[in-house]
Amino acid sequence: MASSMVAAGLALAAAGFAGRYAMQAMKQMEPQMKQALQSFPKNAFGGGYYRGGFEPKMTKREAALVLGVSPTASKNKIREAHRKLMVLNHPDRDEATCGCCHVEVSKSVE
Repeated sequence: MASSMVAAGLALAAAGFAGRYAMQAMKQMEPQMKQALQSFPKNAFGGGYYRGGFEPKMTKREAALVLGVSPTASKNKIREAHRKLMVLNHPDRDEATCGCCHVEVSKSVE
């Protein structure tokens, strides 16, 4: 009975220390997370999401709505919006965080 009480106490202490460590790590990461969230375009999180239907052939107006730019935007602004959209939707964008992806990619190249 006493050994189970000691084990439960040690488990609670370990959980407390782990929670404290996680909170400290989150406080240190907060400025970096804010900066990362601000760098995303507003339409990446549904703010400027185009909810309308699609026409059989995409028009300039519809393309501008999908990219979240004005139909009269400059070519550079359109290119930048397109690049951001492609980077956000690329299937390999989080490959650096996953070690298993590198193995599968290297196997498929051989």
